[in-house]
Amino acid sequence: MKRTARHHRTTRSAVGACLALLCLAEIATAHAWSLTLTSGSRRLFLHVGNGALSGSSGTLNGTAGTSGAINLVQVTVPVAQLGNGTDLPMTSDSTQAVSLYGDGNNTCPTPASQVMVGAGYRRNSGSANATLTVTSPANLTSASGDTIPFTEISWTVSAPGSGAPNVIPAGTFNGGTQTLVTVPGNSYFENCHSFVFANNAVRAAGTYNGRVTYTLSSP
Repeated sequence: MKRTARHHRTTRSAVGACLALLCLAEIATAHAWSLTLTSGSRRLFLHVGNGALSGSSGTLNGTAGTSGAINLVQVTVPVAQLGNGTDLPMTSDSTQAVSLYGDGNNTCPTPASQVMVGAGYRRNSGSANATLTVTSPANLTSASGDTIPFTEISWTVSAPGSGAPNVIPAGTFNGGTQTLVTVPGNSYFENCHSFVFANNAVRAAGTYNGRVTYTLSSP
């Protein structure tokens, strides 16, 4: 995931990550974890799909920066199923199976159908939390200007073997900014998201593109 760091004069800090989504029309075992961090100077860590290791396990002391990758999630709707209301699973070009928390856990065993999402917030003291949000455009758009509402795309999460399956919960994009989860200080949340296209209407032939941005911010 491409990540950027922004530091505002209000002392509010944020990091962002993007995920590209693609719909093609033709006329086209997960784990989740709530983990602890060793306290230290304030730092945010966010990844969506492929990313760089956060550092040694539980420290969030990896080198600051961005991985440069923006992963793609896509689906091709077969002609025979076009607009029939059957939900279609989307595939991912992510290859990130091993946790970026630093413990080597195989968090997303099938990344071709999953996107690993993780958010960590380290601090020395205080009661402030970080907030993870996701922002989506109103529509996916084709080169000819046809659109598909972003509300047609949702995601599920699951967590066999973990007691915290919904630390970053399932949901549906709303074509705007929505809050996903609050991350307490010295905590790291991570799970796998599987995306689904609702296929609720017949669409014009074409390739439809859109990009969502995940942002983790703290006071």
